[in-house]
Amino acid sequence: MDEEFAGGMVEGRNAVIEAFRSGKTVDKLFVLASSQDGPIRTIVREAKKHDTIINYVEKERLDELSTTGKHQGVIAQVASYSYATVEDILVRAEEKGEPPFIILLDGIEDPHNLGAIIRTANLAGAHGVIVPKHRAVGLTATVAKTSAGALNYTPVAKVTNLVQTMDMLKEKGVWFVCADMNGQRMYDLDLKGPIGLVIGNEGEGVSRLVRENCDFTATIPMKGDIDSLNASVAAGVLAYEIVRQRSC
Repeated sequence: MDEEFAGGMVEGRNAVIEAFRSGKTVDKLFVLASSQDGPIRTIVREAKKHDTIINYVEKERLDELSTTGKHQGVIAQVASYSYATVEDILVRAEEKGEPPFIILLDGIEDPHNLGAIIRTANLAGAHGVIVPKHRAVGLTATVAKTSAGALNYTPVAKVTNLVQTMDMLKEKGVWFVCADMNGQRMYDLDLKGPIGLVIGNEGEGVSRLVRENCDFTATIPMKGDIDSLNASVAAGVLAYEIVRQRSC
């Protein structure tokens, strides 16, 4: 079974439908592609109602994910932790009397990277992390473990559209900086005040629309022979430059 999914899977038709109806956050639904009977259609309807990502797969994939061997053609990946809202993150900053410091992740797919970034966010004093619903890992058991407990203290919000969320936050005075190799040196940027740090996908970086919606583009000076840092390391370096500037 995939390490990413350990501890957050619900198997079987009745169990999955109850997961939806009880209000649990279902990040992904895996459905047997050839199954179209009434109970499966009901589950798919619930998934669409909750904007859950639906993956139609072959029986071999379901067997691979299953721990019970009794999946009945459907498995749900349920978030190991509850998601916060963007408003929760802003309230947290307000309660602390600090300008918002938010980390936004554009398509982080590796649960170890997400867990490490949440850990860094907590230690750097960020008020929360925002992740997109699609093409990104959710709050799996592996994420929780890698965060080393930080997930208990750092709100993570999941949004449908990252650009729209950024626009909303801009109206509240937040400025955005993204990590990109073609940006300005991070030391030359003013990163004080309300700030959103955007970190991109492990392979492709920040997507074009998100990058174009940022106010600044920061590059991390590098002296080595390779041209990029791991996403969680880049997040840590930039987060602590923000900490340094906010402390001055």
